[in-house]
Amino acid sequence: MNNALRNIRPGLFLALLTLLFGIVMGISFGANEAGYEHWIAQEIALHPTLHDADSPEKIWRYAQRAHFHATGIGAFSLGLMLLVGLTGMRARMKTICSTLIGLSGFYPLGWLSIFMLAPSMGREPAHEAAITQVLVYVGVIGLLSGLLILALHLLFDMWKE
Repeated sequence: MNNALRNIRPGLFLALLTLLFGIVMGISFGANEAGYEHWIAQEIALHPTLHDADSPEKIWRYAQRAHFHATGIGAFSLGLMLLVGLTGMRARMKTICSTLIGLSGFYPLGWLSIFMLAPSMGREPAHEAAITQVLVYVGVIGLLSGLLILALHLLFDMWKE
């Protein structure tokens, strides 16, 4: 089994980091939800013209989305990578494919970016911020590219050893 995992280690590492991020966020919510809500309220109070009555709830929801996406994406990425490890794909392509799938962990960081930026710049500008866009696109393009490689291999035996 170690041989099957050797080539997908970079992707596995990224998936485990994504899971760890999601779990740590969940623990921090349980330990200090009031602290999150206080920080949001305090930051909104510093920039009241950027916000409406829905802002506190929506900004809190961005943090939750980061947590939910990290745990979900981390788990299904891990499963996809194990599938990659068991295929007859060339070793180098297994590494590339698993790493691309592992990059999907950047997507939840996009939600974290929105959560961190929204109180000071407004909700819509936080969605459009360069760092948010980079994180989202790296995550989505990485996942889609890795899935495409895996699908092409499974359907057409491309990159077969």
